[in-house]
Amino acid sequence: MSAHGDPIPMTARRAASLRGTAEVPGDKSISHRALILGALAVGETRISGLLEGQDVLDTARAMRAFGARVSQTGPGAWVVQGVGVGGFAEPDDVIDCGNSGTGVRLIMGAMATSPVTATFTGDASLRSRPMGRVTEPLALFGARAVGRDGGRLPMTVTGAAHPVPVCYKTPMPSAQVKSAILLAGLNAPGETVVIEREATRDHTERMLAGFGADLRVEDGPEGRIITLTGQPELRPQTIAVPRDPSSAAFPVCAALIVEGSDVSVPGIGLNPTRAGLFETLREMGADLGYENMREEGGEPVADLRVRFSPALKGIEVPPERAPSMIDEYPILSVVAAFAEGPTVMRGVGELRVKESDRIAAMANGLRSCGARVEEGADWMVVHGMGPGGLPGGAICATHLDHRIAMSFLVAGLGAQAPVTVDDAGPIATSFPVFEPLMEALGARFSKVSP
Repeated sequence: MSAHGDPIPMTARRAASLRGTAEVPGDKSISHRALILGALAVGETRISGLLEGQDVLDTARAMRAFGARVSQTGPGAWVVQGVGVGGFAEPDDVIDCGNSGTGVRLIMGAMATSPVTATFTGDASLRSRPMGRVTEPLALFGARAVGRDGGRLPMTVTGAAHPVPVCYKTPMPSAQVKSAILLAGLNAPGETVVIEREATRDHTERMLAGFGADLRVEDGPEGRIITLTGQPELRPQTIAVPRDPSSAAFPVCAALIVEGSDVSVPGIGLNPTRAGLFETLREMGADLGYENMREEGGEPVADLRVRFSPALKGIEVPPERAPSMIDEYPILSVVAAFAEGPTVMRGVGELRVKESDRIAAMANGLRSCGARVEEGADWMVVHGMGPGGLPGGAICATHLDHRIAMSFLVAGLGAQAPVTVDDAGPIATSFPVFEPLMEALGARFSKVSP
């Protein structure tokens, strides 16, 4: 089943070449945070370049449910009239976050230190994913959460009436956990501290500082220490959302494996906590350049230029790089299948609890396409077959996961025989223009009868 309706099977066929400019949507992570922090500011926040995928639209609806005024003024242009820190009203109905783990976990954090109660749900994929990694630290503030089946949605969260600040050391690298705690700390008196052993994407810290929060980041003996002083009055902002590097990964990787390709992808955010895929691809021998490097909205940005790269070599990806590219391992595994030799990916256990078990989904799908793949609890090895060497000819299960669907469609553009995904519907959650954007470059997609 699709995330929001009947399954939409789709087939990708080998492309002659991919050429042109791929203007991918706004960054999903930054879009979520812009809406939430806009709702927690006092006054009017204006956002341009907002990703209008289903995940972000669900977060916009949630902010309205908590009392903020959120409206669209044009394509990608939105206005949020915030209610201030501690100003959330109690929602009248269940908050449906669709497919978005980022959305639900950050929203839980934002409301956890206000004396309101909200019930959260989502689609089948989101209801299967663990929430305890967020609700356990939120309980330290005084919030209470009651869920289904050991901490899964539907879940009712009651915010703390008298919150206390928290010092929390994250047990695993997770920007969602860190961000939920920092958002909860906004309405707790005193200093809330998060310690992370490995740096994760820092959009929340950058944006909190931009909205006027008193926040400092230091390196300590146990890792990165983020200290937030609670109960600020956040100032409304004008935010230009950079284009999403996770979305850019798909046209970039497609160009690498389709002979004769030459694609430009402008305005991509290159925050160092997000750009691990591009670094990895260059180490593999990708013809991938950065042009017109600049800064927009406090984030480093560049235009990417990528060409077909027949000399890709398998590498061992440093495990410490995983937090900066955790969402990109599915599409990296596709590129690895077109490289020479093995590509080793370790320290990626987080992939097991994403929208799907992404290690299993990619391993099984690539095997069905003719590749040799090994996997373990937190690792995967793809044995590359060289340019154009993947046989293809398979129907791959997406498990309601947008990144799995897009990854196998990209695989089909370079494989010897067509590759079909059982459901392309979930792609709309993060990249609603994926199909027309890729077809404009020369991709060959077709919907098939289920």
